Amino acid sequence: MRFSSLRPLGFRNLADAEIILPNRTVFLIGENGQGKTNFLESVYFCSYGSSFRGVKDGDLIKNEHKACSVIARIEDSLNEKIIVKIEDGKKTVQVDGKSSDRRELLSITPSIVFCHEDIEFVSGPPEKRRWFFDQSLSLYDSLYLDDLQKFRRILKIRNTVLKEGNSTMLDVLDPQMIQYGISLMNKRREAAKSFSEIFGPLYERVSGIDGITVSYVPSWKENNADSLLTFLEERRQNDITVGTSLSGPHRDRYLFLRNGIEFSGKASTGQRRLLALLMRIAQARRYTEMTGKSPILLLDDVLLELDPEKRKNFFTVMPEYSQAFFTFLPEEPYQRYQQDDTMIYTVSKGMLIKQ
Repeated sequence: MRFSSLRPLGFRNLADAEIILPNRTVFLIGENGQGKTNFLESVYFCSYGSSFRGVKDGDLIKNEHKACSVIARIEDSLNEKIIVKIEDGKKTVQVDGKSSDRRELLSITPSIVFCHEDIEFVSGPPEKRRWFFDQSLSLYDSLYLDDLQKFRRILKIRNTVLKEGNSTMLDVLDPQMIQYGISLMNKRREAAKSFSEIFGPLYERVSGIDGITVSYVPSWKENNADSLLTFLEERRQNDITVGTSLSGPHRDRYLFLRNGIEFSGKASTGQRRLLALLMRIAQARRYTEMTGKSPILLLDDVLLELDPEKRKNFFTVMPEYSQAFFTFLPEEPYQRYQQDDTMIYTVSKGMLIKQ
């Protein structure tokens, strides 16, 4: 499914106006700071109920406004209407006039965003890669998302208990932590294997570098509940001393390898940028493979740093999508990439003007 229209109200610097989006591919052309990324953010807001920039909800509200919302219509036989609103510090979601939650949004209009910050998935700390793969799994596996949320709740309680030095509570918490942890580990292991099968050939096709794989390295080396319970008991005092859980799925790692040797640490900035870009393509392909559906793609100036040859190769490996939004600076040769059905908007001072 895709958006047929979007109406931001009090959202960032965007004008309070309905934007008609009948086309599958939309180009947003404008200088920096005019609202291109803000518009992509409003689309993402209707898929996740949050920002892909990692900001607080209050930061989405336009200056001197008390609330913001985005009203979206979905192009399908039901012509569904989505309203996501932030007011008085509270977020509400409505789908066709009924209260809903962010999980339903994701099932209706799943979006995958490509942005400069994605390079953190390659060169950033381990938690950035965990976040990426957690999101990838959550896109098509709601049970994984349930287990992840439950694990995080138990981990939060366990860390509080560790700070207080209350070891008695650990006898109750550890079996629960292990139960959900094993479920996460099994799914992460399988996902990393399947992701590599998509990602490796992709990277070789665009860059010419072969042998790239993604390796999942769990913090817990055991996969048996009894063995893990013994492991946590043996290391309980260390956790209490430090005041935090030193092992578990929250400390898992993902590595990029080339022919079995760590690659990302030795890769150039351009190679890392390409790794991050192709991770998103592989994420979209994996989602389609698992669900039979095509996501909405949001591409925020991500082609700017690629040389002409890699740009050309990028478009040959684009995943299937229900709708795609690209942002470009005016001086970029965006005309080379447009198709017969591409809609082009010029973005200036928060307003989208159809070319």
